[in-house]
Amino acid sequence: MLYGDTQRRKNKGSESLLAQAVGQEAKEKMAKTMFSRSNLKLIIIGLIAILLCTKLWQMFLASPDVNLPPPDAKTDIPVWRHTNNPQGMTKQSLNDILSDIGKQGELDFERPLSEAEKETIHSVSNIKLPNLKNVYKSTGSLIFKNGEFFLKGEQLRILSGAMHYFRVMPQYWTDRMQKMKACGLNTLETYVSWNLHEESPGNFNFEGILNIREYIKEAQKQGLHVILRPGPYVCSEWDFGGMPAWLLRDPNMKVRSNYLGYQKAVERFFNKLIPLITDLQYSNGGPIIAVQIENEFGSYSSEVKHLLFVKQLLVKNGIKELVFVSDGIVQDKTGFQVAPFYDESLPTANFMKYKLGEPLFQQIRSISPDFPLMVMEFWAGWFDHWGKAHANPSTKYFARDLEHLLKSGASVNFYMFHGGTNFGFTAGANWFNNTGYKTDVTSYDYVAPISEYGEITPKYEIIRALIRKYEILPKAKPDLPQLPAPVSTANYGKVVIDEFLQLEDMMVPVKPIKLEHPVTMEKLDLGEGRGQNFGFVVYRVIIKHGKNLKFTKPARDRVQVLLNGIQVGVFTWMSSFWQTTFPVDKVFDENILDIIVEHQGRVNYVHQGFNRFNEEHKGLAGDVLLDDKPVTGNWSVYPLPFTKEQISKFEESKKWKPYANWKGVSSLYRGSLFINGTPRDTFVNMKGWKKGIVSINGFNLGRYWEEGPQKTLYVPAPILKPGSNKIVIFELNKASHSVTFDNVPNLG
Repeated sequence: MLYGDTQRRKNKGSESLLAQAVGQEAKEKMAKTMFSRSNLKLIIIGLIAILLCTKLWQMFLASPDVNLPPPDAKTDIPVWRHTNNPQGMTKQSLNDILSDIGKQGELDFERPLSEAEKETIHSVSNIKLPNLKNVYKSTGSLIFKNGEFFLKGEQLRILSGAMHYFRVMPQYWTDRMQKMKACGLNTLETYVSWNLHEESPGNFNFEGILNIREYIKEAQKQGLHVILRPGPYVCSEWDFGGMPAWLLRDPNMKVRSNYLGYQKAVERFFNKLIPLITDLQYSNGGPIIAVQIENEFGSYSSEVKHLLFVKQLLVKNGIKELVFVSDGIVQDKTGFQVAPFYDESLPTANFMKYKLGEPLFQQIRSISPDFPLMVMEFWAGWFDHWGKAHANPSTKYFARDLEHLLKSGASVNFYMFHGGTNFGFTAGANWFNNTGYKTDVTSYDYVAPISEYGEITPKYEIIRALIRKYEILPKAKPDLPQLPAPVSTANYGKVVIDEFLQLEDMMVPVKPIKLEHPVTMEKLDLGEGRGQNFGFVVYRVIIKHGKNLKFTKPARDRVQVLLNGIQVGVFTWMSSFWQTTFPVDKVFDENILDIIVEHQGRVNYVHQGFNRFNEEHKGLAGDVLLDDKPVTGNWSVYPLPFTKEQISKFEESKKWKPYANWKGVSSLYRGSLFINGTPRDTFVNMKGWKKGIVSINGFNLGRYWEEGPQKTLYVPAPILKPGSNKIVIFELNKASHSVTFDNVPNLG
């Protein structure tokens, strides 16, 4: 091919030769075949007439089929790009559902229900709710009447997605929001993480990943409304349901109640948080259209006065938009029955299965025909517990349940739409009265429409197709935008671990706390009115010759007993007996006893009638007996929260040694990942390791555990840098000699 000046010169020469070759006879022949000016005018007039007739026929005579997609290619449903996150679907089964969605009828399958679920539906359907004198009416920008939402006079069906700023790197907020818009959503919903914003009483942090104000402003830039759920309790599989651990320093604490100590703490936090975002309310030109009061309160308590306290505090600090509560079914009761608050707020429902949600909808409509139907948590997936199978709720039945919702006219918030990650020690735990304590994994992928690392999934495609069918096309709305560029991940391969720092040397930069008796981590005096919130605690004491060690109370949550650096016992919340016998040949006249306790997540959900929230102290809660006598007098307690500052101090130690065949326990290990060029997301595979945490460049990625189901930890590109990246691993049991960085996750 010829380009630029060469091509232009070639064209000019060709034209000259052609002009010389064409004679007068050829010119006359060409003239005869040309249309006259009059013929051209007639043709143009005819074309205009045809176009005008076609347009009139379309406007007045044609019957539009709203289920037919528009002809332009840009509206094609995006392609599911990766097969490592199938969400229980084959490519063929996904294509079959998408094809069925594109047809006139409905999906022709129904979710099966168990006999227990059928009994629950029957029981809840017959509940008569308390008759409150007044019914809530919104005075904010978002109002409702005749079962519909209206925003500035325009009818609005809320199509929302849950995404929490504190679980997603700020550099990715825009990308995830754009994917929400491309899926057809018009609203973003977020919780607020009190325990990270106020890690010690009165000391607040709203920077970086905690910059909620910038997060809300970015949502507005991307054309999304915002639903704010500030707590103070949020659940969310988040440590202590988002409440700060220092609340438990008060021995009389009653969280989620009008106990004065709790009220004062909530008031201080809201007095700081709410004024930061009041100007971002819709009535002030911002995107916030609704604010939640507490969270699923009816599943926990009937103290309605606490809900009133929270509402009054929100209003006092400037909240003037619509307020709401959300509840589901717990033990054959609904939250609306246990804690009726529909005279002060809009009731909304939480559920996964549409058939279980119908009784909740019936209750809402029975209160007032003006109340719109809103699923504040339509559970798009589910979370994982350590030691259990990876959650994989049916994507097929999710599609059918969503279709039911959209046909009913209800508004919906997908929980989660993008789950993100429980970085560090932020993962919570669940405590159900009949199943006990279950600790949550680091990943909060949630089998959500957008994966942990930001890739679209089959569930995303189904949502997009159904929203187009029931919301975009019938209402002749502008079609959905294109997706941002797909996520790019990297396989960086194997990194060799070349150094280790044993526990004894780890303790050197850590200032110990001297105690007569061991206490829980929350009651350790770390200054600023707080104890230790997260991480590990090492309780160290010098003991004389002894044989039997016994704990008077079970410790929380996982305990390793070391005698002179040798592991002699491991206990967990599942242990029946809390005692161990020392090997005779390991005991000397004077011995170092280390008891390492790992906090594995404070419970984030407790059923009504149980006091577990107020008992969520971690660490040693009672005396340690040696041959039936309490060990007292000279305890040294070392907090290991593994903050960025503490990790930096460990790295500065001069005690690091080359790692060859060291077989000790509870040590630090490190290596370097070298990256050429711009870093990309990756996943560190901990195969061959037992249990611990991983940090890279001082950023605590979170827990790993061979128990699974999670086998890799997500490493977001923003924590990496070109060149050398420092990997530090705290392994509790047995280390491997390397880690591998894969380009796909393994969540089990």
